[in-house]
Amino acid sequence: MAGWIDFKELRSKLDFGKVLKHYGVEVKRKGNQHHGFCPLPNHQGKKNSPSFSANLERGIFQCFGCGAKGNLLDFAVLMSKGNPKDAATLREVAVELQALFYVKTAAKPQEKVREMRQSKAEAKSDLPVLVNAPLDFELKGLDAGHPYLLNRGFTAETIRHFGLGYCSRGFLKGRVAVPLHDADARLIGYAGRIVDDAAIDKDNPRYKFPGTRERDGKFFEFRKTLFLYNGFRFKAPLDDLAVVEGFTSVWWMFQCGVPDVVGVMGSDCSEEQGRLIVSLTKPAGRVWLMPDGNEAGERCAQALFRHVSPHRFIRWSRFEKDKQPTDLAPESLKNCFTT
Repeated sequence: MAGWIDFKELRSKLDFGKVLKHYGVEVKRKGNQHHGFCPLPNHQGKKNSPSFSANLERGIFQCFGCGAKGNLLDFAVLMSKGNPKDAATLREVAVELQALFYVKTAAKPQEKVREMRQSKAEAKSDLPVLVNAPLDFELKGLDAGHPYLLNRGFTAETIRHFGLGYCSRGFLKGRVAVPLHDADARLIGYAGRIVDDAAIDKDNPRYKFPGTRERDGKFFEFRKTLFLYNGFRFKAPLDDLAVVEGFTSVWWMFQCGVPDVVGVMGSDCSEEQGRLIVSLTKPAGRVWLMPDGNEAGERCAQALFRHVSPHRFIRWSRFEKDKQPTDLAPESLKNCFTT
């Protein structure tokens, strides 16, 4: 039959590494395995967790975050936002991959374009990568008196202390800009907190973080898992250190008279963040875990225990269901620090 494709044979001939690169994935090979962030457009799990694994020799993949798995043709269909179980879509994608990588015929104009794009992507993959590099600019004209901040009860002193302000243009337009500093107090980026919670969806998350960008022949990557929010302020180990999930909890606790607090900026704690928490606490000191009172907070606490408890005393101050530090009055917060 004209146009017939042997899917099994095609899978055996295709190089999964090249297929990954075709879809913009930077292949991080360890033996026959690739591990990295999930590239699937419909990924519903954590965005900054290396949950995606591909066996380059066997041509199969699995994401432990969103649960997607299958062979390299299934992967290609998912990258095209299609359904691998739809025969027509599967065949269409297979024809494209066959033309790109397998069939040695004169390339059609659109195929040449794809090949050029692939070559450019492969060339870019060789560029040096700088992680959490200091910025050479600061955002100007931020509105420190925006209703979002004032209506949540934050004072002018707190807003000024953390350098907060509403951004009306650029990447963070419509969000409160949050300056981010590494352990050496260098400004390495801005996060953006949406001011209208009703507008939050999968394409418009509560927080925006800096993405990967190319500039002057280099790739600049941002990784929040390599530092602690507010951690740069502490130059010597502390007797007591509070650890929370998000930015607003850090701001609120500071305002309530608990300044020795850091945030992991999410519902997880990386190994590097755990190491930093240990370094900020005296050997005889105490680490107070104050994650939100939900399932994400439970996961955060478990990660913190895993990385910190072998080295420092930990106390978990549990919150009621769906409560967080910003829901407590100053005196109630201070009562959390009792043994």
